[in-house]
Amino acid sequence: MLENFSFRTIVEYLPLFGQGLVTTVWLSALSFVGALAVGIVLCAMNLQRGWLFRAPAKAYIDAVRATPLLAQLYFLYFGLPRLGFVLPELVVGILALSLNSGAYVAEIIRAGILSIPRGQVEASVASGMTYVQRMRLVILPQAFKVTIPPLLGQAIVLVKDSALLSLISVAELTRAGQLLASDRFMPAEGFLTIAAFYLLLYYCLKGLAVASSRWLGTAGART
Repeated sequence: MLENFSFRTIVEYLPLFGQGLVTTVWLSALSFVGALAVGIVLCAMNLQRGWLFRAPAKAYIDAVRATPLLAQLYFLYFGLPRLGFVLPELVVGILALSLNSGAYVAEIIRAGILSIPRGQVEASVASGMTYVQRMRLVILPQAFKVTIPPLLGQAIVLVKDSALLSLISVAELTRAGQLLASDRFMPAEGFLTIAAFYLLLYYCLKGLAVASSRWLGTAGART
């Protein structure tokens, strides 16, 4: 069954896969940082009582979650130049992943904040704490424990979504598999190899999520 499968070719292309893996890791990391920034801003807007901030945030979150990432990526890559904004492929890729994942991060953070018992918030108000003090001392530390596992889950989704950047010629992991498949006409070798690397990344992030859950559970038990 594997007599036509060329492991030698995979070994020959390992430096290319290694470069693609490194690019995928740092590109995903930057995108996740951007998603956190976008998510925090959107969450803060969505939690406001006035419609002036809440309505645009909710509209953005609904629009992003209702449309495919590929359509958003193509809009930024092909549509922005028509509007006079020409950006490098890497910048477009990071921007697309950050803006897309930021909508999901906003909902994760909002759910974590809303999970805090109302009584604790009322007690902090009764004690004379300002809004900033309540968020810093009461709400955010507890919400942090709740949101870390789902945020790491969203990071796993973001890493897999980064494969779409190969469609705009970003030299990440999937692009390396495409090059092997086109250069040597070996799609099995190319795409099975990138699947193995993505599986490795998945288990690394999953292990981090499990470890964080255990650590947060232990920390919560101690407190």
